[in-house]
Amino acid sequence: MLTSANLAAILPFPDIDPIAVSLGPLSIHWYGLAYVAGILLGWFYARRLVDNGKLWLNDTAPMTRQHLDDFILWVALGIVLGGRIGYILFYDLDQVLANPIRAIQVWNGGMSFHGGLIGTTVAMFLFARRNQIPAWSMFDIVAAVAPIGLFFGRIANFINGELWGRVTDVPWAMVFCSPHVIAAHNGACPAGPDPRHPSQLYEAGIEGIILFLVLFILTRWALALKKPGTVSGIFVIGYAFSRIFVEFFRQPDEQLGYLLGTNWLTMGMVLSLPMVAIGLWAVIRARQAAAGQTA
Repeated sequence: MLTSANLAAILPFPDIDPIAVSLGPLSIHWYGLAYVAGILLGWFYARRLVDNGKLWLNDTAPMTRQHLDDFILWVALGIVLGGRIGYILFYDLDQVLANPIRAIQVWNGGMSFHGGLIGTTVAMFLFARRNQIPAWSMFDIVAAVAPIGLFFGRIANFINGELWGRVTDVPWAMVFCSPHVIAAHNGACPAGPDPRHPSQLYEAGIEGIILFLVLFILTRWALALKKPGTVSGIFVIGYAFSRIFVEFFRQPDEQLGYLLGTNWLTMGMVLSLPMVAIGLWAVIRARQAAAGQTA
C-alpha cells in the first residue's frame, strides 16, 4: 500500500522529448535513432569478430567484412517488417482487422521483439544461403551483437514513456507522466497517476547489458563460435528467461491483459517459453556436431 513516505521516495520520470531533432517538417525520434545506433554498433562489433580468425572454427571466419556490410539492409528490413507484423499478429490482430489502416500506424503498439526475431532469422537464412555462408555461423554473429540493439531499444521505450511496469511502491517507482508524454497522447497520460516499475530499464539492463556480457565471455574466452549454434542457442535461452522474469514487473498490453484468467500470465511469457526449448536444442545440436567432428 502506498504511503506518504513511499510517494516522497518516488523517482521523477525525466521529461525528455521523444523527438531528438527537428529540422523543419522533419522530426527524428529517439526510437528511430535507437534502431540506427543498435544496427550500426552491432555492425561495428560484428566486423571486429570477423577480423579475429582465432575465434572461429578452423581459425577462419566464414564470412567477410563485405558480407556484413551487405547484410545491414537485410537485417534492418527483417527487424522492422518482422517486428511490426509480429506485433499485429501477436498483440493487435482484432483491432487491425477492424481498422486495416492501423497496420501502418506504428505509433499504435509499435513493434514486437518476437516478430523481429522471426523476421531477422528469415533474413539471416536467406542471406546466408545466397552467399554460401554456414547458416549457424550467421546466426551466431548476429546473436552476439543483438543485445546492443535490445539495450538501445529499451532505453528508447523509457524515453517515450511506453511499455511501463506494474503499479508498485518500491522506492525507485516512477509515475510515467511528463509534459511530453501528455502532449504526445492528446492531453492524456496512458500510464495513469500511479507509480510503476521502470520495467524498460530492467529489460535494458538484463536483455542488453547482462546478456551482452554473457555472450562476450562465450565468444572471447570460451571460443563458442568454434561450435556453430552455441551462441545463438544461449542468446535465445538468455532472452527468453530475461523476458519471462521482467514480465512479472511489466504491465501487459491493454488489449490482451493477463491470459487464462490469471493475474500473472502474459503473452510475452507465452511467446518466450518455446524459445527456451529452441535454444536448448540449438546448444545440444552444436555440442553433438562438434563432438562428431573430433571423433
